[in-house]
Amino acid sequence: MILSKQNMVRTLGVALVATLGLGGCATYKEEFATINSRLDQLDTKVQGAAQSAESANQSAQQANQRLDQIESRVQSLEASPRRVPRG
Repeated sequence: MILSKQNMVRTLGVALVATLGLGGCATYKEEFATINSRLDQLDTKVQGAAQSAESANQSAQQANQRLDQIESRVQSLEASPRRVPRG
């Protein structure tokens, strides 16, 4: 009878450890899901920021092109002979 009690205790111990181990996996799955969700949110924000930066860069390039055009026109006006005022 002593051997069967020991076997029963061992079996119960193994079952208890297995149950606790499998229960821990469910907790980790929830934590990983939460972390993955946060990473997805961060990725979306980073992509949005990158698009905004690219848009701002394009606007700055267009503004620089306009300034270059205006600068060449100002230089040509400054280089032209002075007009004498009438009167």
